[in-house]
Amino acid sequence: QVQLQESGPGLVKPSQTLSLTCTVSGGSITTDSYYWSWIRQPPGKGLEWIGYIAYSGSIYYSPSLKSRTSISRDTSKNQFTLQLSSVTPEDTAVYYCARGDAATMGSINRKTYDYWGQGTQVTVSS
Repeated sequence: QVQLQESGPGLVKPSQTLSLTCTVSGGSITTDSYYWSWIRQPPGKGLEWIGYIAYSGSIYYSPSLKSRTSISRDTSKNQFTLQLSSVTPEDTAVYYCARGDAATMGSINRKTYDYWGQGTQVTVSS
């Protein structure tokens, strides 16, 4: 059973960088054909796909967030991370990590992912 767990600060000040880590257990982030996504849901709004890192290490970002987003991984710890710079209150959301395949690029359909983390609330406020 694959499990994903998000971790990171729950409160970030405006203009700072949001940093989150997703720790994966029960499976390797380098296993062929799997893509590891970051997705968020602002209060009262729908899901927004942020980007993913492939089993190969290739990275793809949402065009709308690309200029502020960095996704990386630590294969020795079986973790992947999200950094979102220059945050504003509009970046307040529940942030999720999830596993899927290549077709999940841009996907906001929960059913296209086979495993999700429980989500972590991040609030941007001074």
